[in-house]
Amino acid sequence: MVDEKITNEFLILIEDNKKLIYKVSHIYCESKMEKEDLFQEIIANLWKAYPNFKGNSKVSTWIYRIALNTTITWFRDHVKRKSFVEYNNFIPIVHNDYELDEIYEQLYSAIAHLGKIDKAIILLQLEGYSYSEIAEIIGMTKTNIATKINRIKLKLKDYLSNN
Repeated sequence: MVDEKITNEFLILIEDNKKLIYKVSHIYCESKMEKEDLFQEIIANLWKAYPNFKGNSKVSTWIYRIALNTTITWFRDHVKRKSFVEYNNFIPIVHNDYELDEIYEQLYSAIAHLGKIDKAIILLQLEGYSYSEIAEIIGMTKTNIATKINRIKLKLKDYLSNN
């Protein structure tokens, strides 16, 4: 039996950070169904990891780490089997009702054309993370992150000006 207090704390945490999770699923997936599937997969992995979250990092950093790792695993598994995953009833269902306006759609469309690591880096940068924080989450040096961000910005500028 799952503790109701823990479930409620988790649901509040997800509600407060659902836009972050939505952004990850939106950037990495094309179809609405895949976005929803990935969104729920991230929620499921957050739920599994929640009891072990000690608060040693910011909640958003913890969520990004799990969301990005889930995305990489999900793509690897999704490509192999292309099937639906059913979860046990103990995982709280979180509905995604956040919609982006046209400017965000254009930006996310451009970001979707980037490689997986570049997507993760620019997403974190757009969220306001410092180069040091991004380096910690991604596992690269701060200098490498700074260089990659400059190159990513040029790619996005080029894409947006040509489309």
